[in-house]
Amino acid sequence: MKPILTSVVLEHDRYRSTRPRNALTVDVEEHFQVAAFEGQIGREDWGEHTSRVSANTARVLDLFASHGVKGTFFVLGWVAERNPDLVRRIVAEGHELASHGYDHTRVIHMDSKCFREDVTRTRRILEDLGGVAVRGYRAPSYSIGAHNLWALDVLQETGHVYSSSIYPIRHDLYGMPEAPRFAFRTRPGAILEIPVTTVELGGRNLPAGGGGYFRLLPYPAFRWALRRVNERDRQPGMFYFHPWEVDPAQPRVDGAPLRSRFRHYINLDAMEARLRRLLSDFSWGRMDEVFDVR
Repeated sequence: MKPILTSVVLEHDRYRSTRPRNALTVDVEEHFQVAAFEGQIGREDWGEHTSRVSANTARVLDLFASHGVKGTFFVLGWVAERNPDLVRRIVAEGHELASHGYDHTRVIHMDSKCFREDVTRTRRILEDLGGVAVRGYRAPSYSIGAHNLWALDVLQETGHVYSSSIYPIRHDLYGMPEAPRFAFRTRPGAILEIPVTTVELGGRNLPAGGGGYFRLLPYPAFRWALRRVNERDRQPGMFYFHPWEVDPAQPRVDGAPLRSRFRHYINLDAMEARLRRLLSDFSWGRMDEVFDVR
């Protein structure tokens, strides 16, 4: 039986009179840690691969600085432990530091005990390194959905204030199409869930929040979708991408399925130029500021 969501959609009255500001987010992970390559690269083999996350994230930080924008960086605990200076730079430059879990294990592969240990461990690592409170969490591969909404309660119990872990679309790897499209709570007083942005078209939710879809779709189509959310729905959007997406020179993974290789490598060489257009075409901010998370 599917859960019944008693959602409390947030109102953004200020959008009626001001230019909408959207949330800019980065999922900080290595190019070899993505779910698409789980069948080819095990966690026990991560040490054999050259780390590129620090240089790629530094490139992203430079890009943000050149446009005068701040964002939210959802960082893996595994990455933070090995790149403490990167965590400190994120905080020093005024960005929000948030959790992406420890080692990119999807929530669908954890029970409540393991999940609690994972998010508690990661939050402690990030707060010790960054010297700031970590209030946000994003599940690896948006792996919270209809069958494990208990994870939102665990996040609240472990001190998190918001989650950005549900994708209200149909997808072969994730998705909860019946979820609200905009920020909601499953009940009054529950943790705030900020789903990936979608645009409603023909009765269906279509992706408008970034990731591989941003590289796949023509840029004007993506710009139209986000503007539609801002102007018709009068809601802030939430955009996400990964540091490895600005790295077209990253090593290719042998033996991966064609679909996985297509999703991961499509238009990497055009990503940075598209990001520059996106940063110029819209107004951006941190998750905690755009959604007034307290």
